[in-house]
Amino acid sequence: MTVSDYRKVFKQLKAKPVKMKRYLKHNKPKERKVGLATKRCRRCLRVGGHVGKYGLNLCRHCFREIATEIGFKKYG
Repeated sequence: MTVSDYRKVFKQLKAKPVKMKRYLKHNKPKERKVGLATKRCRRCLRVGGHVGKYGLNLCRHCFREIATEIGFKKYG
């Protein structure tokens, strides 16, 4: 099951501050201090397959896509 970003609706609710406030009250997730949800991919917000080494904070899929751009070399 995937988790969509709750901030996607902000464009629609920008003109309606009361509805925006109510939306945030009921739909904004709690800030997590421990557990899987604390480590998310910086690019796609995926939780699984996290590469946190060297402060990358990317999932393995995004890392493979941009590894050469960052400066990593593929051996073998």
